[in-house]
Amino acid sequence: MEKKNINRRNFLGTSLAAAAAVTVGNSFASENGNNPVPVKKNDQHPFNERTYSAMPTRSFGKTGYKVGILSLGGQATLEMKGTEAESEKIINRAIDLGVNYIDTAASYGGGISQLNIGRVMKTRRNEVWLASKTHDRTYTGSMKLLEESLKNLQTDHLDTWQLHNVQTMDQLNQIFAGDGAIKAMEKAKAEGMVRNIGITGHFEPLVLLEAIKRYPFDSILLAVNAADIHYLSFINYLLPEAQKRGIAIIGMKVATRGRMISTWTPPPLEEQPERLRTPKPGTITIKEALSYNMSLPVSTTIIGVDNVAQIEEDVKIASEFSPLCEAEMKEIEFKTLPIVRQGLYFRRWDLGA
Repeated sequence: MEKKNINRRNFLGTSLAAAAAVTVGNSFASENGNNPVPVKKNDQHPFNERTYSAMPTRSFGKTGYKVGILSLGGQATLEMKGTEAESEKIINRAIDLGVNYIDTAASYGGGISQLNIGRVMKTRRNEVWLASKTHDRTYTGSMKLLEESLKNLQTDHLDTWQLHNVQTMDQLNQIFAGDGAIKAMEKAKAEGMVRNIGITGHFEPLVLLEAIKRYPFDSILLAVNAADIHYLSFINYLLPEAQKRGIAIIGMKVATRGRMISTWTPPPLEEQPERLRTPKPGTITIKEALSYNMSLPVSTTIIGVDNVAQIEEDVKIASEFSPLCEAEMKEIEFKTLPIVRQGLYFRRWDLGA
């Protein structure tokens, strides 16, 4: 136990130092951290000039892209039927506020999320890094989903195409089989339909650990929040290796669909989806949730929102962000102990824990 605590303390110290190495204002630091140089547009990447005065930025792995520490996820309102007008308001407002990374997936709302984002991308594609995913594990199925994604998103390429929620070794082996999804990703990258290849997950850290050891992914989207360390911890078992390999790291599940937030009131149990069912309200604030994730060595944190007011609040928190110290991190972790199951509903829960 003593050794584990020492390792965790050392890792957190490194993590907090990395989180502090961010860029604020109208310039970003050179590689030695001194002599800031003006922000310049890179023709190979999207460019949102508002980002650099709106919030700190971090390097997006080895891509050369500078991403804001807060990004927009394509779930919540964006994946719901009949939300076209509100979704477009959210997306446009996010970009106007400096968000320069948007994440979605072919499966979100059965394609609704991509359609909603696509209507904005039609005119604002060059302002954001656009990421989507394939949930199909085969070459043929993934290529079909990519064609559909590009059409729905009204673009000719994705900045990142990701394997969606890889959970088991069987899935991983299928992806790397001769007719697996990785073949589709490599073909799409070679042909310019996607520029980077990523993997995502929130179920089992050791499966994703094997994945990044097996293949040089450009990015990894992983589920980390203030409850993470209490069960099948991605922070302990996966994040250090991803950091070591220089992979772009994106954090998600920061508020667990609002269920970790103290202002959330649980609906009647019968009205909640079974896997999310809980009678308990959350125990931390949205500022604590976001600040915790942003204090980890991640490039950016994505979050889904219900309305424009929420994205405005989240960007304000990002704009005022200062990395938490280890004691502050532990305090927030402790607050999540009563809600571990609802905070990590997406984990593998077959161990009797």
